[in-house]
Amino acid sequence: MGMTNDREPRSRGFTLTELLMAVALISTLAGIALPMTNDAVEELRTAAAARYLAGQIRNGRMDAIKRSSVVALRFEAASPDYTFASYIDGNHNGVQTADIGRGVDRALTSPQRLRDHFAGVHFSLAAAIPDVDGNRGGGTDGIRIGSARILSTSPDGTATSGTLYVRGRRAQYAVRVLGATGRTRVLKYDTGGRSWISR
Repeated sequence: MGMTNDREPRSRGFTLTELLMAVALISTLAGIALPMTNDAVEELRTAAAARYLAGQIRNGRMDAIKRSSVVALRFEAASPDYTFASYIDGNHNGVQTADIGRGVDRALTSPQRLRDHFAGVHFSLAAAIPDVDGNRGGGTDGIRIGSARILSTSPDGTATSGTLYVRGRRAQYAVRVLGATGRTRVLKYDTGGRSWISR
């Protein structure tokens, strides 16, 4: 009876060179993917901040209708960015800075900052970007709703016209308020197309 040589082939392991190549490839892919992931997170955070502001304005509009009184968001300059809080008209002449100071127009919410909810996001318009009307050179101030910086919503559904510019580390958004209807639009600046687009 002859003996056959039925040896099973041995499985071969990875060589040190192959392992080093795999580690180098994974490191390269991770190095490429990480900045892309950070950019995506930054974009989402800035977009969320703009939508949050639009939501605050919509809530104020609904509150004004429900209460049959003017409800407003007041923006106050504070280092390094603005704070904002909601106020209600206490004497039927609109929300005014003097009436807030005297306690006639009372606060409905505590002051808050965008950065408290959305790290790295603040009110600003990048100097190289035109405003939503296509104008350049208007400055970097992100609050464009009049000198008092009070965005009022009325029981008849109207609001103060203006634009709030929200900027992250790379993304630029705007919240446009249409006065006659009180509606808001969220816009993003498309750097490739060099234009504002609706989001």
